[in-house]
Amino acid sequence: MPQERVIHVIQGEFAISDRQDTMLTTVLGSCVSACIYDERRRIGGMNHFLLPGGVQGGDMRFAAASMERLVNGLLKRGATRGGLRAKLFGGGRIIAGLMDIGRRNADAALQFLETEGIACTSMSMGGPRARRVRFWPASGRAQQLLLDPSIGDPRTAAGPEPGSIDLF
Repeated sequence: MPQERVIHVIQGEFAISDRQDTMLTTVLGSCVSACIYDERRRIGGMNHFLLPGGVQGGDMRFAAASMERLVNGLLKRGATRGGLRAKLFGGGRIIAGLMDIGRRNADAALQFLETEGIACTSMSMGGPRARRVRFWPASGRAQQLLLDPSIGDPRTAAGPEPGSIDLF
């Protein structure tokens, strides 16, 4: 059986694939990832943005630029605008007492999808915990694992964890 190809999507980046053997993955706190795919064309992508707000000169750390570049990248690779569907993850409030940037990120992603007419088929947003997200772009399948805050830096946690489940 062929080895699965794993692409880690870090803050301010995105990745697109139409390969059946590819999984995109990231870890989120207050950041948001949109997993956008075209089921008929069997292509999808994932972004990872840090801040709500405008295009800011194309800075991929901002919601509008990140979402726009992901959608345009998918369209350039053969996806159709009418076939696009989204799954959203992240937007947590990891540190209580600070400004809720996660909520603002979540709102920015939802507003972008609404403005662009892209259906959001599922989401897991908010809450006090970080999450690891896995996305298979050719099928649109996604999986998340809520991370235990006692593990320290979630980016270094070993996987796969017992009890991880497919939610979408």
